[in-house]
Amino acid sequence: MPKSKKKSETKAPVATPCSKCPLRKLEAFRKFTDEELDFVSNFKSGELVLGAGTTIFSEGTNSPHLYTVLTGWAFKYKTLEDGRRQVLNFAMPGDFIGLQASIFDVITHSVEALTDVVLCVFPREKLWTLYKKHTGLAFDVTWLGAHEESILGEYLMTVGQRRAGERIAFVLLHLYRRAQQLGLARGNSFSLPMTQEHLADTIGFSLVHTNKTLKQLRKMGAFKWTGTALEIVDEGKLEALVGPVVEPRMPRPFI
Repeated sequence: MPKSKKKSETKAPVATPCSKCPLRKLEAFRKFTDEELDFVSNFKSGELVLGAGTTIFSEGTNSPHLYTVLTGWAFKYKTLEDGRRQVLNFAMPGDFIGLQASIFDVITHSVEALTDVVLCVFPREKLWTLYKKHTGLAFDVTWLGAHEESILGEYLMTVGQRRAGERIAFVLLHLYRRAQQLGLARGNSFSLPMTQEHLADTIGFSLVHTNKTLKQLRKMGAFKWTGTALEIVDEGKLEALVGPVVEPRMPRPFI
């Protein structure tokens, strides 16, 4: 497994005011009250711009910051001592990362930038103020934690019980639906930055087994994956393999 680049702690000034955040224009996210928007604007301390492959959090460490993904993709993973890796989930725009470290003092997984990313930075020390003074935002943070747990449950079911083709179909369909909600899809296509190695580490198979299964699935004509973009040709065929992929209610919260 290639080594990740270490994260630079230098932050840029707030380049994107919360009041003009492009994510707020999306129907996928709930609207803030003026009071909530004012608080979050003061809660945000800057932005962090990181290149693909940069480590955002390392397992077993801590950070004084929490982050919301503004642009780009990241992925969460755990590793064994011999280097074997299990990808837990993918973080996309609007996702909140680092909450676990705020609750448990250390984070029990690592997070790496899958593409170049821009992160909104929030000081961990101010999180308690959010809970004390803004019950709506506090519920949002709780919702985000519960949502993360539900996604982990789906991925655990996938790795533990689904067959090879079903595992790949689930991951591709899940990411496609998320890209649609975020306005990242153009028609039935979207940019998919992960490699076959990332996919193999997500579904718990070797790279060789993953490659063979992908070839078998491609013969179904359900999707086309060029390595940089995924086109869903027949969504129904993927659903027939894995069943309905339940998405969270819309609009969803974000910080």
